[in-house]
Amino acid sequence: MIIYNITKIIHLIAMISWMVGLFYLPRLYVYHCTVKKDSDCDKTFQIMERKLLKIIMNPAMIITFISGLYLISFIGFAPWLHFKLVFVLFLAAFHGYLSSVRKKFANHSNLKSDKFYRIINEIPTILLIIIISIVVFKPF
Repeated sequence: MIIYNITKIIHLIAMISWMVGLFYLPRLYVYHCTVKKDSDCDKTFQIMERKLLKIIMNPAMIITFISGLYLISFIGFAPWLHFKLVFVLFLAAFHGYLSSVRKKFANHSNLKSDKFYRIINEIPTILLIIIISIVVFKPF
């Protein structure tokens, strides 16, 4: 039982770290849209975005998945868990999209506006509410 609880702690810490990145990166893109290409601000945003993805978000997502799969080995695949995993995969897809956007900023090929990034900034919040609700209520 101690291994299960330690794994759960690791899972929650990694998930929180990943979510913080998913909340913050689109906000960086909002501000990045407003600076001149090749300016000092542009270069600073590129460094911040790359480090956030590579040093915090990617490892946190990987640890979230590994610890989550290990937790499943303890509890098994309950019906509600299938439902939760669908939304977790949406989060992973959003993460992948944000990574592709970072590359567009790095190549100076971003065509989206700050308003677009303000709107998509709400996606992880909505998915988090759904995922937490599924975990708490365990439907099915």
